[in-house]
Amino acid sequence: MTKETIGIIGAGEVGTQIARAAILAGYSIVIANSRGPETLRSLVTALGPNARASTAAGAAAAGDFVMIAAPLKLDNKLPVTELAGKIVLDTNNYMLWRDGDYPQVTSGAMTIHELRQQQLPLSRVASAFTHVQAPRLLGLASPEGTPNRHALAVSSNFRDAVSLVTRLYNDLGFDAVDNSPLFQSWRVGPGQPAWEAHAHQTRTELIANIARADKANQR
Repeated sequence: MTKETIGIIGAGEVGTQIARAAILAGYSIVIANSRGPETLRSLVTALGPNARASTAAGAAAAGDFVMIAAPLKLDNKLPVTELAGKIVLDTNNYMLWRDGDYPQVTSGAMTIHELRQQQLPLSRVASAFTHVQAPRLLGLASPEGTPNRHALAVSSNFRDAVSLVTRLYNDLGFDAVDNSPLFQSWRVGPGQPAWEAHAHQTRTELIANIARADKANQR
């Protein structure tokens, strides 16, 4: 029996690898990219019967919760209406060299995930999967209770979003560390100790790495 349906907006490396891991854990997937569902035929065939392709709006509407696996754009084109009332997992990291200057973020006024929350005011945003290399997801996963199990952080302003991500992490083979609220998400971003330790860190190690975060290391 399958679990919830996850809508995934973004079918690059991150979205595709998370889709594979989630299907193995018993979830169904509705995945979208910017070019149209017809361009995802080979991907959904490879993912199997618990995956189908749709538009971004279709994936948002179909998902019991939704994952955004694409960089944030200041010109917000996400399906805000279809995402209303839903928990939205944001896998994005802000990189100045890639994204350009987002003054709200570079000034330190808000994190990239707070900006995503601002763009989706009727959704409950959580940062998730932000400090793990997508191709390593399956290799890093291990059953609950495994000694030295790899851990991932979650940040959100909403307790139910943290609970959902914690459960999803466990289903996919990871321990969780609550790094809430959302403005704390920078602590596991590029340049920080948790980011540098992406190859492996236990829950205890991740908690320590979060505590060692320094904004001077951001990049």
